[in-house]
Amino acid sequence: MSYIELLLLSLSLAIDCFAVSCAAGVFQPGLKARNVLLFAFFFGFFQAMMPLIGWFCGEAVVSYISRFAPWIAFGLLLFIGGKMVVEGIQNKEESRFDITKIQTVLALSVATSIDALAIGFSFAMMQNVRIGWSVFNIGVASFLMSLLGYKITSRWTTRVKANIAGIVGGLVLIGIGLKILLT
Repeated sequence: MSYIELLLLSLSLAIDCFAVSCAAGVFQPGLKARNVLLFAFFFGFFQAMMPLIGWFCGEAVVSYISRFAPWIAFGLLLFIGGKMVVEGIQNKEESRFDITKIQTVLALSVATSIDALAIGFSFAMMQNVRIGWSVFNIGVASFLMSLLGYKITSRWTTRVKANIAGIVGGLVLIGIGLKILLT
């Protein structure tokens, strides 16, 4: 795999991280740098680890996991996104999309990285894949795209009502889940 191919693959896997981070930035602006860095770290870490896990598992479990992985990702994103939409409609302020909560960050990290698991399976079947270098690039791209998405959109919130941001953010998560399920 050439470096250009790896870069494009890394960026394509990081798009989901970027989209979720954009939703987080609109919905929960003004977080401490520590929280944003931790959020981005989890996204980068899970995006990097899933291909590694897939690579280790190889062909043995591809047919079994590949059937359920999109449904798992869809279910997690539908639940979180649906909750955001309902709370936005009800105009609840207290328990929204909160990336300072570890369970939220873990659920989003796992849900957005399941497609990277399939990439790991394909790595196991390809020749000339440097898994360490690949995992590093995927993780760094996801980390940086997560930071960028949050930073760009966290400035928009002063112009957007919180309940609208919650509805839009929830719809984005549901859309990502549908994309994973359909592709």
